[in-house]
Amino acid sequence: MAEAERPTVLVVEDEAPLLTLLRYNLEKQGFRVDEATDGQEALLRVAEAPPDLVLLDWMLPALSGIEVCRQLRRRRETRNLPIIMVTARTEDADMVRALDTGADDHIGKPFAMDTLVARIRALLRRSGGATAPKGVLNYGDVSLDQDAHRVTRGDRPVHLGPTEYRLLEFFLQHPRRVFTREQVLDGVWGRDIHVEPRTVDVHIRRLRKAMNAEGEADLIRTVRSAGYALDAEAS
Repeated sequence: MAEAERPTVLVVEDEAPLLTLLRYNLEKQGFRVDEATDGQEALLRVAEAPPDLVLLDWMLPALSGIEVCRQLRRRRETRNLPIIMVTARTEDADMVRALDTGADDHIGKPFAMDTLVARIRALLRRSGGATAPKGVLNYGDVSLDQDAHRVTRGDRPVHLGPTEYRLLEFFLQHPRRVFTREQVLDGVWGRDIHVEPRTVDVHIRRLRKAMNAEGEADLIRTVRSAGYALDAEAS
């Protein structure tokens, strides 16, 4: 694979042995790897040479991974940058906090390297790296241009993170159909990736927040004890 075609992963980790292990294994899998050992350095690295994905440890000296994620999401240039949060915190509340802050995925320590690589590849596909049928998907006043990777509602541009974009794309491909959380996970994250069903709820909430401006109908219908559907008529 040509050097320019290799995705770059910025690994933000303050434990030197783990950082070395991650670099070795990711380079072995064909990724280019950049490094940062604290939050401030991570922000500088992203500003100087934007990576394709950030692998971000939660517990960092001085500036936490949560705060790094929050600052990246505030910036126009990095609000759609794919971020995987790495954490030793495994409580549901911590997972929800990471996703609410703007992380696209999270993985708990310790983790299997093949699982991590699978999650990185899956997120890169969702962020636009995978080859897929191109065109424009429309439903109601929502339009998703797969070639330009652009979403609009009426005349208003809608800015989505990689996972929210893929989630909307999935629903636009199957309007009015009700999907369980497990079906959404299979369709958006893939069958080979283990993600908690509650993760769907977090990303649905983020999608709604981006899609629904004041006075606009909520196009995503929550079906009690079933799941979700893209359904303008229900609104």
